[in-house]
Amino acid sequence: MSSMAFAFLITVAVAGVLYVFIYPMISGEKRAEQRLKEISVDEIQAKRSKKAADNSSSRRQQVEDTLKQLEAKQKNAKNPPIEIRLQQAGLSISKKQFYMFSAVAGLMSFVLMYLSGMGLILAIPAIIAGGFGIPRWVIGYLKKKRENKFILELPNAIDVIVRGVKAGLPIGDCIRIIANETSEPVKGEFRQIAEGQAIGMSLSDSAAKMYERVPLPEANFFGIVLAIQQQAGGNLSEALGNLSRVLRERKKMSAKIKAMSMEAKASASIIASLPFAVMILVYLTSPGYIELLWTTPTGRVLMAGSAMWMTMGVLVMRRMINFDF
Repeated sequence: MSSMAFAFLITVAVAGVLYVFIYPMISGEKRAEQRLKEISVDEIQAKRSKKAADNSSSRRQQVEDTLKQLEAKQKNAKNPPIEIRLQQAGLSISKKQFYMFSAVAGLMSFVLMYLSGMGLILAIPAIIAGGFGIPRWVIGYLKKKRENKFILELPNAIDVIVRGVKAGLPIGDCIRIIANETSEPVKGEFRQIAEGQAIGMSLSDSAAKMYERVPLPEANFFGIVLAIQQQAGGNLSEALGNLSRVLRERKKMSAKIKAMSMEAKASASIIASLPFAVMILVYLTSPGYIELLWTTPTGRVLMAGSAMWMTMGVLVMRRMINFDF
């Protein structure tokens, strides 16, 4: 009886061992569990990949939207209203004051031409030139002068931000340092950025508005870098450091182009002034010989044709020696 019980126990033990270790391999349960694990791992990896792709695509979409907005602002900045032009020239007068100055300039031009004996034929065009041409030329000249100063000082301002961010200062403090320590017009532009942040505007929006007041590619680059960094993240000091280096290289390229084109500009100036110099010298030596150009109808026609051809030649030479980069 005891031997039968012992044999039964041994049989049960062997069957249990076989069931635990051999049966899963024969029935395929182990393979099924392994397959389930692989499927779950694949699903997790697929979900992670999908999430990363979604984040990447959303960031890319945000960057694209930001670039499209900045491009639209750049297109609108090509033909700004008179108020924006006055700001771009650094003038603090209103539109009404500008129109008053234009009217006074046109009236003075008319009076001067009329009192000098030119008659109404030339006095009336003087109103258009003095009232519309001269004031806008002055605004364009002041705008160009202000932009040149801005280009020279902007890389130094960006370097201040780069060094401040590397030292652990917030970018807002760096902008306030620039607004207090640098020279105009960079000082005033960064002061407006700091004031915009003080009233709740984001840094990228404040920097984008700077392009409206200073329509330069350099100012647009600064706004784009800040907008992309805010949307996509990244190392701000490295991005601004690269921008500063790009701006300095652009300035070097501009100086190199000006140096290489000075010979062509000098030649164009000599060629354009040569007919007038010859006319003055001939008039001083033989007045009766040269006076036929403005005392006879044929001479007047020749002078008008020569002036037209000279103007066309000067414009062609100017277009050939001016480089956009």
